Amino acid sequence: MIIFIDENDENKRLDSYLAEITPDLSRSKIQSLIKSGNAKINNTVKKPSYLLKENDKVEFEVQEQEDLSIKLQNIPINIIYEDENMLVVNKPSGMLTHPTTIERENTLVNALLYKFGENLSDINGEFRRGILHRLDRNTSGLLMIAKNNKAHEFLANQIKEHTITKKYHAIVKGVIKENEFEINLPIGRNPTQPHKMAVREDGKESLTRVKVLERFKEHTYIELNLITGRTHQIRVHMSNIKHPVYNDTLYGAGVGKVKTEEQVLQSYFLSFTKPFGNEIIELQIEPDEKINKVLKYLRAN
Repeated sequence: MIIFIDENDENKRLDSYLAEITPDLSRSKIQSLIKSGNAKINNTVKKPSYLLKENDKVEFEVQEQEDLSIKLQNIPINIIYEDENMLVVNKPSGMLTHPTTIERENTLVNALLYKFGENLSDINGEFRRGILHRLDRNTSGLLMIAKNNKAHEFLANQIKEHTITKKYHAIVKGVIKENEFEINLPIGRNPTQPHKMAVREDGKESLTRVKVLERFKEHTYIELNLITGRTHQIRVHMSNIKHPVYNDTLYGAGVGKVKTEEQVLQSYFLSFTKPFGNEIIELQIEPDEKINKVLKYLRAN
């Protein structure tokens, strides 16, 4: 398999990353394969401890391919837009974007493979067929899927060049005084908790534009425009300025009076250039159940 590393997997150890995408292989087996030259980074053999960099080309030869199949599951998919090269789905909160070492079923990829079969890009490997970018498990909303590798490259270039517009709705703790402002703080992996991200001087440039939609006694309803698309960017930025996303326990919000599946955050607007042309596609969806539930409570209290 050949995979190109994106910013979400940067700074992961090579053996750890390969363990994620080939969960039927043990860590020791993967390390043995790496040392035997079965894994190359940019055509060069590296150590298992090598830290991945964005745009690294990973070539991994796996003999046990028959054991790495992904279960096809007839899970409903809410398709907002579709053409011959791509589609945009509304991913529900609670669903993983793709399988992991621990969870192999009930992800968006399981559902996509059932519906589209081999008609999905495979640039990012079998476990991420069609996947261009990701949403956290408990973040709902619009997500682009590529049906073929050429469309994948076309759309991935827009993501890289920041020409795609991605807007989110969120409810955050505290009352934000400014009507509109920017958060320009670099983000990198948390040095002590690798499952988290953090604002750090040596991180990647990360820019979020914030617009207040509605204020409450102790909370604020906001729109966020992601200029960059770093892992957990909104959650890290809002937590850093002491306005964590409602119910985001990972980044310090705690559990609010209205119980939801973690963070109240939705990707509600997407604008991009349709593959192989100049047509601009703009998509927008209504606030999801979590946002409506919390807004109803806040407006009543």
